Amino acid sequence: MTWDLSKLYAGFDAPEFLNDVEELKKTADEAVEQARGMALTVPALEAALRTSEKVATLATKTMSFVQLTLAADANNESAMAAYTRLLPVMNRLEEGTSALSAKLGQAEDLDALIEGSDLLKQHAFLLKQLQRNARHVIDPALEPVVLKMQMTGGSAWEQLRDQLDSNHTVEYTLDEETKTLPLSAVRGLAYSPDAAVRKAAYEAELAAYPKMEIPMAACLNGIKGEALTLCELKHFDTVLDMALDTANMDRETLDALLKAMEESLPMFRRYFRLKAKLLGYEGGLKFYDLFAPVGRMQGDYTPEDARALLVKEFGEFSPRMANMMNRAFDERWIDMYPREGKTGGAFCSGVHPLGMSYVLTNFEGSYSSVSTLAHELGHAYHNECMRDVPILMSDYPMPLAETASIFNETLLAQRMLEKADSPMRIAMLDQQLGDAAQVIVDIMSRFLFESEVVRRRADATLSARELCQIMLDAQQKTYGDGLDPECMHPYMWACKSHYYSTGVHFYNFPYAFGQLFAVGVYALYEQKGADFLPDYEKLLRMAGSGSVREVAASVGIDVADVNFWRTSLKVFEEKLEQLEALAKKQA
Repeated sequence: MTWDLSKLYAGFDAPEFLNDVEELKKTADEAVEQARGMALTVPALEAALRTSEKVATLATKTMSFVQLTLAADANNESAMAAYTRLLPVMNRLEEGTSALSAKLGQAEDLDALIEGSDLLKQHAFLLKQLQRNARHVIDPALEPVVLKMQMTGGSAWEQLRDQLDSNHTVEYTLDEETKTLPLSAVRGLAYSPDAAVRKAAYEAELAAYPKMEIPMAACLNGIKGEALTLCELKHFDTVLDMALDTANMDRETLDALLKAMEESLPMFRRYFRLKAKLLGYEGGLKFYDLFAPVGRMQGDYTPEDARALLVKEFGEFSPRMANMMNRAFDERWIDMYPREGKTGGAFCSGVHPLGMSYVLTNFEGSYSSVSTLAHELGHAYHNECMRDVPILMSDYPMPLAETASIFNETLLAQRMLEKADSPMRIAMLDQQLGDAAQVIVDIMSRFLFESEVVRRRADATLSARELCQIMLDAQQKTYGDGLDPECMHPYMWACKSHYYSTGVHFYNFPYAFGQLFAVGVYALYEQKGADFLPDYEKLLRMAGSGSVREVAASVGIDVADVNFWRTSLKVFEEKLEQLEALAKKQA
């Protein structure tokens, strides 16, 4: 199953695509000039918003077509050429946003202006956010040059990294038979029930990274070096502060989250050692066994099986979601299987002007693949709930972006647990704990890694060897004795695309936030039942209309209180106790 991008455009030479690109260029220029010469009046602000809406619609459609094409085929030359042509336009859009922000920074009473128009009231949070960000606007004399240099700097490094990853093949040998497989397919073997397959895949993967470690290290150094420069130009104290600003999140909330995560590490290490026992050995878990299945899951799933299961289980929660899932399959929103040239992992990309989302997975038939599909379709449901939200208010921050996806994972796992026998319960609990460990323990290691890389990058470039050592140190601090020290993964910095995002640095803590916030939201659903659905959809709908704290407070959650995070983490400790009891019975 591959996705159908013709809903956007028939091709890169289609008149509709070419016309939209030209219209986008023209409107982007108009937006810049309009913002710079704008009077601070209600009619002028309304006109600026309407221009911004037009720009956002055109940019979403054209850039989505390019980026989705490249995600499915990194070697598509037409898409790469279009991407290169669009980058200067994206820079022009950023100039327009900066100009509008700078102008709003001069407003003496923005609240009074907002009260004078329903359109401005609808966009109040955006306007106030732009006003606050005025102090972080790059000097207008420098901004065009900086943005232009980024095209041959961070953006080029990010594109190179994606090409290296998508085209990297691995020599995988098992039982004296050697195969050449895409890197994403080899990583997928980490879920195999056969220990020999997992070990061989892990060893083949680690042996393959040195072949591209030098350009990968250059990409990471270039991107983080650029981040430090932008941090200075935008008047942020640290790159982390810049990331928190992008996330609409304050340091108090982050500190509460990190404190609870750190407190939970001994519990997760206990889980890793238990899993090692379930796999037949003592001590720390071997890295290649992190995703090893234990217990007994239902047999292999086909895409049809996955669809039937998801529509049934989520239809009982929300008929609207079940209808959307059916549309996703029927209308080919999904690109399902791994192949050479296709990016690894999974993601969902909403296309607001079309009222739909595209989903990429690397489905391999396990329950984990089904859970991943539920996760990504959760993102699609979030976008579905925002269909009627103005496009300028539909861009929600990363910490809240994981709410619906993790909620879906949690609901599916709970429904499956209720029907499971003892071996399947072991498998299900292990799945939930393993997934939680990835977004608590592994995310903590990624946060520590990136913090150290940014700190040291301020003084010098870092070699691949140094990056590997920083990664091992971060894994040791977080996984601790839960992992076998002789079997870790020094190249996780090359494996994870998140480090190479030029738009979002510290692309890690939002996942931990999302995991634990969604668990807290799910607890509210368990308390209120079907009556919670309107509140849940309202929460998703307003995700782009307030700060993280404000949106969370709409359902009664204080995310700056460490006790909220502790309560969510307690859910996983209870699951670990259940798994320990089942393991004891099995022994």
